[in-house]
Amino acid sequence: MNKVELIDAVAAKAGMTKVDARKAIDAIMDVTKAELKKDGKIALVGFGTMSVNKRPARTGRNPKTGKAIKIAAKKVVKFKPAANILKK
Repeated sequence: MNKVELIDAVAAKAGMTKVDARKAIDAIMDVTKAELKKDGKIALVGFGTMSVNKRPARTGRNPKTGKAIKIAAKKVVKFKPAANILKK
């Protein structure tokens, strides 16, 4: 499902216009990005939790040459689904 399909589905399920559904989804995405950028956490009961993990710098290998390369430290988003996310 892409963003347009999500907007259509939310509009139909909530009985709202596609314009309002787009505004709501865009707002959710903006708030989520802002919270994760400040290393926050988003917990949605029954759905899951998004948080930021820090990966330390490490040494890797170039698969073509076998030469050691440095891989920089970075932040990644982690999603942990709720235990009952697929139950009806």
